[in-house]
Formats: sequence, structure tokens, C-alpha cells
Amino acid sequence: MGKAKNLKSRVSSYFVNNKMLGEKTKVLVSQIHKIQIVIVESELESLLLEAFYIKKYEPRYNIRMTDGKAYPLIRITIHDLYPKVLFARKPDDPQSLYFGPFPSSGSVKLVLKLIRKVFPFQSVLNHPKRICLYHHLGLCPCPPMFESQELKKEYRKNIQGVIRILEGQSKKVLKELEKERDRLSKQEKYEEAKSLQIKIQALQYITQPFHRPFEYDVNPNLRTDLRQKELDDLRKILNHSGYAIEKPIHKIECYDISHIQGTHTTASLVVSIDGEKETSLYRKFKIRLEKTPDDFASMKEVLLRRLKHTEWEYPDLFIVDGGKGQVSSAIEVFEENNIKIPLIGLAKRIETIVIPAEYAKSISASSEFAKLSSSQFPINRQLARTRKDRDPFIEVVLPHSVGALQLLQRIRDEAHRFAITYHRNLRSKAVTIK
Repeated sequence: MGKAKNLKSRVSSYFVNNKMLGEKTKVLVSQIHKIQIVIVESELESLLLEAFYIKKYEPRYNIRMTDGKAYPLIRITIHDLYPKVLFARKPDDPQSLYFGPFPSSGSVKLVLKLIRKVFPFQSVLNHPKRICLYHHLGLCPCPPMFESQELKKEYRKNIQGVIRILEGQSKKVLKELEKERDRLSKQEKYEEAKSLQIKIQALQYITQPFHRPFEYDVNPNLRTDLRQKELDDLRKILNHSGYAIEKPIHKIECYDISHIQGTHTTASLVVSIDGEKETSLYRKFKIRLEKTPDDFASMKEVLLRRLKHTEWEYPDLFIVDGGKGQVSSAIEVFEENNIKIPLIGLAKRIETIVIPAEYAKSISASSEFAKLSSSQFPINRQLARTRKDRDPFIEVVLPHSVGALQLLQRIRDEAHRFAITYHRNLRSKAVTIK
């Protein structure tokens, strides 16, 4: 059993020239009858699922993790008078509260170090009855400080704060960190901002919700089911907001523009099929516009160039990275070319889904599906939908936990990554030529 980001590379490595394989690997390959794969959501889940299967089936050739070694845990001695926050390997104390397991001890230690700056705590089981160095750094409420009842209550509050973060209720802390990061960036303190960003990513990583290994054991198609649910929820949200999408959403195209002050402007087209990225259909564009920076004109150019390729199958949904301006530019292109395909924008500021109401109405008018009551499309109660008077756009703000928003963010982030990578390549070439 094993895990890999590149399945082709991992599997083919066992079927190279037989002389290049070790003796153990030769025996292993000779006993292969079939290969079964389970696609998971993240590297975190792949590590945990690998450990789960090895302990469940005890395969002969997987000696790693059969020796009882476990992934790191976070232990909180919650029943102590002054609870401690500790690093652990096994949940061997029924009186303690455990979080994990986590595959990276480095991430665990980094996040605990970060949390400690917000909520100071003791990190050793038997703290000396004196003030330690960490107290002078503002990280440890030492025993001599607990002579005050107020300090005792404050420490218990700190421990509850640590628990809330580890339970995933970390939005407030993250917002404060992001605000501080943005402030440092504006002050051009980029090294400090980068350091803070690493901490933010570590905190997000360790508190992200993930699926337990047994869920994949029960349902090997869990990932496919999750993708389908995201697509179904997205279709319901779009129908609730004015579109009439009768068929399931199969193909999605997303566009992003990247440049620095208008130089080396590039655009990306990324494609998602059934909720999964399809890199063979990705396209990149070097914007020909020679005017000053104009994201709207650049968006029009890339969409016009895309529509000329009639051999490329049209998607069920177009997404543009941006707000009302980018969406308006796309509508102009679609109307000029008589394209009637659902279109939305995803604005970064508060991750708002921007839906052109009149455009949605115009392409849905002839659909019998559009005549159905919106009440027939059950929507998450947390859905926030706003529409200003005479504003031709509907803005939909979803909680970050909603699968449909996570799907759109993944596609948008992939479009951004692809566009900025091409932009950097062009910029590097220009510097080299000079």
C-alpha cells in the first residue's frame, strides 16, 4: 500500500527494467494481481488513510507504521486545575482531551507556538514552581502567578480559547492575523508579512475539516460523491438566483487576468469536469492590448479569442475572476456573439458570487424550467442573498463551509495560479533578453 500525488509516476516505477528493481520489489511485483486506487481530498487524508489501511490489513511489505508509531496529537489536560497543552503520540490518558492525529509534527508545533502568542499556556506536565523564560516572553502563566483568582480565571479562558481554535472555531483569530498581515504589506514589511502568512497557512492546515480514514474505507467513491454534491448545490444556488439550469453542471470554464501595472498581461482558461480539474483543456493567452492596465478590456479580449475556437466544446458555466466590471465585460462579448450560457463572477474581497440578473433572465426566459417556483430548489438557510434597487446584479454571499463556494474557490484559485505562472515566465524571459 502507498500514496502518491502522481499515480502514473508511482505505479510505472514498479514496471521499469526488471534489473533495476531490488529483490524485495521484484517479489512484490510478481505477486500483483490488480491495482485499486482511492482518491482523497488532501495529503493529510492520504497519510491518515495509508496508516489506517496498513494497520487494518497488515500487508507484508509495509513495515512502516506497523511498529505502533503514531502520528502526532495535541493533548490538553483539561481536568487539571491548571491544564497543560502538550505534544503527544498516543491518546493514553482518558482524563485528557486530544486533537488529531496530524501527519506533520512541524505544523503542530508551529501552530501551537502561534496559538500560544494569542492564548498563553503551560507546555510542560510538571512546571517548576518558579517563573520561567517563557513567562518573560509573554507565553507562559507560571505557577507563582496563580495566587490571584483573576489570573486563575484568565488562564482557564486561555485554555478554552485554545480548544476553540483546535475545534475549528478560528475565524476570529484568522481575521486578526490577516488584518495584521495586510497592514505589514502596506508598510512594505514584506518579510514580516510573509512570516505571518506562513503561520496563517499552518493554522488553516491544522484546523481544516477532513474526512476520517474509515469514511473512505466504507465508501471508496467518497471524493466523487463530494464533488457531485458541490455541483448539485451550485446548480440549486444559481437557479434560486435567476438562472434556469435544468441539466447537471458537467463542464466549467474559469478565466483570470494577471499583470503588473499593465506589463506582460496574461490570461488563463482553466477547465473543471465534474468538479475535478482537467489540465489537458487548460489554455493560456498573452494579451495583445497595448493600452494602460485595463482588466475589463483584457477580459473581453480573452473571451473573444476563446469564442473563435468553435472546436472547443462550450461549458455549462462560465466563471470570471472579479466583480461587476469583469462580468459586464463578459456579457458584452456574449451578447455580441449571441452566446446564451450561464455566467458568474467571483469577487475576492469577501468571496461574493456576482450574478447578472438581467442576463440570467434573458437566457432563461424560454426555459420551462425557469417557470418553476424557486421554492422547489431548497437552499441552505445560511445563504445570504442581496440585491440593491435597480442594480442589475445579484450578490450571493455564502458561508465558507458551503461546498458550492469551496468548489468555486478551488477553480478560481487554479485559474489565478495558471495565469500568474505564465505571467512570471514572460517577465523572466524579458529580463533575460535585456
